[in-house]
Amino acid sequence: MLFLKSTTVTKAPGIYEVDIAAKPPGKTYGVFLATDPDNPPAEVLAALAALGFQGTYSSGYTHKDRGKVLDLHFQKDGTDLFKGWKDDEREANMAAITSLFSGIGIEIAPRVMSLAEAYA
Repeated sequence: MLFLKSTTVTKAPGIYEVDIAAKPPGKTYGVFLATDPDNPPAEVLAALAALGFQGTYSSGYTHKDRGKVLDLHFQKDGTDLFKGWKDDEREANMAAITSLFSGIGIEIAPRVMSLAEAYA
């Protein structure tokens, strides 16, 4: 679940927050979205699917300010060990993710999760 300060401000229509993160050692990234379930970002979700990202988690909750949130996680398998991304796959996938989100005005900052966060 992404930390949201408020559900009154969106980064793009239907999107409260975006996190692009990888479990250590940081080669294969996932896309984590906090979305408005009443106004879903259908074009972004379709674009992620077209890029080969598959939904791995979906959970709704009510934020402390009473706004509804749908937490979505997406992952794309690679061809490396344990379905990870090889270097060329990582470069291509990250370029595609960056292009997708910059096209709707969201600047992403990919990060590597801490061990505690990754395996909680």
